[in-house]
Amino acid sequence: MQVSFDTPRCLYAPAMRSPDIVSLAAIQAAREVMAGRLHRTPVLSSAAAATQVRAATGGIRLAGDRLFLKAEHLQKTGSFKPRGTTARVAALSAEERERGIITVSAGNAAQGYAYAGAALGVPVTVVMPVGVNRSKAEAAAGYGARIVLEWDHMGEIFPAMERIRAEEGLVYCHPYDDPHVIAGHGSAGLELLEDLPEVDVVVVGIGGGGLISGIAAAVKGLRPSVRVYGVEPVGSDAISLGLAAGEPVHLQPDSVADGLNAPFAGELPLVMIRALVDDVILIDDATILGGLRFALERMKQVLEPAGAAALAATLSGRVPIRNGETVAVVLSGGNVDIARLGVLIAAAGPLG
Repeated sequence: MQVSFDTPRCLYAPAMRSPDIVSLAAIQAAREVMAGRLHRTPVLSSAAAATQVRAATGGIRLAGDRLFLKAEHLQKTGSFKPRGTTARVAALSAEERERGIITVSAGNAAQGYAYAGAALGVPVTVVMPVGVNRSKAEAAAGYGARIVLEWDHMGEIFPAMERIRAEEGLVYCHPYDDPHVIAGHGSAGLELLEDLPEVDVVVVGIGGGGLISGIAAAVKGLRPSVRVYGVEPVGSDAISLGLAAGEPVHLQPDSVADGLNAPFAGELPLVMIRALVDDVILIDDATILGGLRFALERMKQVLEPAGAAALAATLSGRVPIRNGETVAVVLSGGNVDIARLGVLIAAAGPLG
């Protein structure tokens, strides 16, 4: 199926009417739109990680004595984000591309939109909090994005973004609460099922909810029996709060996993997570950093804290796993500030 870069929005539920789920067809179409522009990331495996799971769970053995890992930290820009941002930028009209886009980000979405804009010839402006990870901001600028630093926290920068958007006539592209973005992220789920068709459990870190929504829609659309679990930091639990309230709840996120520090959950991700995700698990920062340390020391993989959250929850026995199941963890990002890596490792807690 050939899909142009002007992929029609009708591939998604019209006006996002019930059941408000991004369709499998939309995910497949988004995958074709981005073909040749992004990596097909590998599925790695680790016997050491399976041994740690067995120790933390009191004896649960994974299938083949391996834990499988979808290596999104090896994607373009160092995270999964270009999947969704490429799909979103590709869906712009010719007039919107000429105007340029604006978004908000704590780092990885900035790089994702900057990469997509450079690839498709669309000017990109990113509003980021002043205290953002500098390496992420510099990387986004390196892809050609204009970076505007405003305020101290993600929750405070939306008014600044709206002011700039109105003054300059830019098109706002949401970092996660958008059907095109979610469909693009779902391509990772399609790849995972192709490479690991026997998978029983998929574990994904959660920020605003875009990645897990796309992966869950892809996986459940093809294999409804697969269980999908989300992992949130205790200090950045926008999805858990939103699910409990039945609507997005604004908060001041505070977690070492800055890539998961969404100031509120996306409305569409909340609907999709409620419908498709089996459970959301909360873990503390020390455990997240324990996963980061394990990945570096035992798996020789460099992850940022956000990219290690799902791994940490699995290694510490927090994810419900049955004996003999095939488990896949999404390593969602590797954009760690190298200057802080020693400090992060020193703060790592035990994994059970």
